[in-house]
Amino acid sequence: MIIKTAKGKKDIRALWLEGRAVKAIDQRLLPAKFKIVTIRTHKEMADAISNMTVRGAPSIGAAAAYGMALAWLNRKDLDGAAKIMRATRPTAHDLFYAVDWMLDRRSGDLAEAADEYADGIVEMCKKIGQNGARLIKNGHKILTHCNAGALATVDFGTALAPIRVAYRAGKDIFVYVDETRPRLQGAKLTAWELVNEGIPHRIIPDNAAGHYMKDSVDIVIVGADRIAVNGDFANKIGTYSKAVLAKENGVPFYVAAPVSTFDRKIRNGREIVIEERDEDEVLSVGHCRIAPKGSRALNPSFDVTPFRYVQGFITENGILKPGTF
Repeated sequence: MIIKTAKGKKDIRALWLEGRAVKAIDQRLLPAKFKIVTIRTHKEMADAISNMTVRGAPSIGAAAAYGMALAWLNRKDLDGAAKIMRATRPTAHDLFYAVDWMLDRRSGDLAEAADEYADGIVEMCKKIGQNGARLIKNGHKILTHCNAGALATVDFGTALAPIRVAYRAGKDIFVYVDETRPRLQGAKLTAWELVNEGIPHRIIPDNAAGHYMKDSVDIVIVGADRIAVNGDFANKIGTYSKAVLAKENGVPFYVAAPVSTFDRKIRNGREIVIEERDEDEVLSVGHCRIAPKGSRALNPSFDVTPFRYVQGFITENGILKPGTF
């Protein structure tokens, strides 16, 4: 991803292996503070995934791969490390895919294997960008939800990848950025990435999406955390309502994701486990409680969008229709 510094622009990844430790951008602090943390053990990595220091399905997968590498470097039991990694977050399929991918290579150098996994994700994202950019025309206004950019995918992005490619090719584009309550990943993270790259955009309240889709939005592109065989998919809470609004207003709705997000073990969205997070994320903004004492909250982190709302899945292998993978 491109980051503006006092010395100019710098290209950096969301996380990487450096010696016997992993370096990662602490995504919880953005955009107010840019900080790189050091993670030295697989248990520290599990905590970083759980507390969302590292977030976004492909980045979570890379983090799990690096967690397994740290266990190997520290001569810890790999099966035990795998169990700890799998218990961090239940919805994103990339995490489980990465753990299994690393276990299949346990007889080799797992530090090299983790780098190979992360590099592979970045290359897939670049191809997703190339394939998806064909859908974006000059003058298009694009709506996206949550953060599916470089922060969420090690580098480059899934939903943001076609936007980056289109913008770098000189297309005149504009992005509507859903704020994405309750953790505000759109307002904090997607907007931060777009600012750093100079891509025109505006942050909008989540419940303003329908207002703009009625007259202004040309295409919706979102990411995914798990995709079932039939094309139902899980993504950040609020995605389902955006898909329904897009259908109602005749706006093409696309999902951008690498093959690691496809779970061929589940038939449909009813089989996807939805993570429930702490209710305080809803009851408070930052350290300020906004709800009255005595009120409780529900906080599903994801929802499931039925395949019938999806125009196509933008992958490294091309744009796929539901039912063709």
